[in-house]
Amino acid sequence: MEVQAGKLRARMAQLVMAGCIVLLSACSAIYRNHGYVPSDTELEAVQVGVSSRQDVADAVGRPSASGLLNDVGWYYVQSQFKTVGPMKSEEIDRQVLAITFDDRGIVENVERFGLAEGRVVPLSRRVTETNIKGISFLRQLFSSFGRLRADELLSN
Repeated sequence: MEVQAGKLRARMAQLVMAGCIVLLSACSAIYRNHGYVPSDTELEAVQVGVSSRQDVADAVGRPSASGLLNDVGWYYVQSQFKTVGPMKSEEIDRQVLAITFDDRGIVENVERFGLAEGRVVPLSRRVTETNIKGISFLRQLFSSFGRLRADELLSN
């Protein structure tokens, strides 16, 4: 009888241990990446003042967003989200690569922006002139991600 009680206790201990492992693994962080931003290595083929729109498309691909009003720039956007257990996903990183073109379609600026403490921060810049075109579009792009919910879209 004691042998069966010992086996039962051992089996219960195994089940409790398995349950603890399942609970702990459910609380581990899950990271998801959305979008695409070319790396600096991929951007080496893009030369300011030399490369055309087609050269950029061949080197790094076409973006998912471009300048809405006057199409002076291409914007590549990448976000990283972290989810822990049943908690709401939190955006922990966002990068935007802005490639602007002059009137002839030649690369004028290549700029990489990040998000730090809710503010748009330039991370790297290859610029032919000091004017940053489309900065208001970038601010809108950074501020709109993560604020739209599916139920808001479906309610209309």
